[in-house]
Amino acid sequence: MSSGGSATVARVLIVDDDVSVTDTFSRMLRLEGYEVWAALSADEGLSLAQAHRPHAVILDLRMPLTSGLQFLRAIRTIPGLIRTPVAIVTGDYYLDEAQAAEIQSLGAELRYKPLWLEELVTLARDLLGSPVRD
Repeated sequence: MSSGGSATVARVLIVDDDVSVTDTFSRMLRLEGYEVWAALSADEGLSLAQAHRPHAVILDLRMPLTSGLQFLRAIRTIPGLIRTPVAIVTGDYYLDEAQAAEIQSLGAELRYKPLWLEELVTLARDLLGSPVRD
């Protein structure tokens, strides 16, 4: 993510209702040089997405009140965020086929927990298209 010869730090939003997940993912991605925001709910995540315009989003599928799928549907309607790369991470190995198909049709990647830290870094790089440098 660079323009005019100067490097731009990629912005990543993590949305998960498990604080240990958001803390660990945030810490690891910051060590890799990303600018990271974390939200503990889909609603908070949507507010952060509108305020900070992340270059990629990694979110949990199963969250109270508003699900990751509802977040994905919403972000796909927000100008400036419609094409933001999104990965949905879930521990639900028995995901409903209709949900999986909708996630794919909305252009999001689907990954399964546990997501090891190396996999997280690779996922962020894949979503962004290339490694980011300071």
